[in-house]
Amino acid sequence: MGTEPNEPKKRYLQYLEVVTGSLEDKRRWRQYKARVKKLPENYRTAVEAMERYLMHFGPGDGADAASMHEDLADLFEQAAADGTPIREIFGQDPVEFVEAFVRNYSVGRWIGRERERFTDAVARAAGEDPEKEDGTL
Repeated sequence: MGTEPNEPKKRYLQYLEVVTGSLEDKRRWRQYKARVKKLPENYRTAVEAMERYLMHFGPGDGADAASMHEDLADLFEQAAADGTPIREIFGQDPVEFVEAFVRNYSVGRWIGRERERFTDAVARAAGEDPEKEDGTL
């Protein structure tokens, strides 16, 4: 009387998500992978290479990662439709491109702050003043 017929199912899904992670994020990931699979081979190869890089150096999971991968698919779908050459997308330094791409997301800003914090800590440990070296007070 106080519970809905779907209540046990909802509770089951909540427990499942605790163990496996967000089902919505998994659905978004599968949709992203289906989109990438439809790309022409050279674009798909480039996206998969960037995806691999992001798995090691970018956000691991969550809504930010899902949004970032969806935007990546958007970018390459549009580039494929326009016939934009791969090198024109990435430029001469693919790592620089990926790092700039990641900085557009909250997790990218977090990674940047952590890198700066780490670099400053090493400079302080080495007896250097990181603030004076970059010209700030």
